[in-house]
Amino acid sequence: MRRHRPRLRHRRRRPSCPPPILADRAYIGAGSWVTTPTRRLPHQDLTMAQRTINRALSAARAPVERGVARLKSWPIFRRARCSPNRMTAIAAVVLTLERQS
Repeated sequence: MRRHRPRLRHRRRRPSCPPPILADRAYIGAGSWVTTPTRRLPHQDLTMAQRTINRALSAARAPVERGVARLKSWPIFRRARCSPNRMTAIAAVVLTLERQS
């Protein structure tokens, strides 16, 4: 007689810390979980390390900013009246088409 083995369901492991959220200077003060560039204080210059960090944050955000700008140029996203889940799939298709052209 064979014993039935229950299926092991794979659980998604939640990370111990949330992924970093990169934002621009408009979000300074939004919370400790939002990574923003360092603001220059009046009559003081940023250190070389602070400038390097600001450049790295800008470089990491740039592809996302370009992707959002491309999506906004497609009329389907201006008049969309469907589920946000469906819009995610449509956005993936649009970005794939943009990349191939």
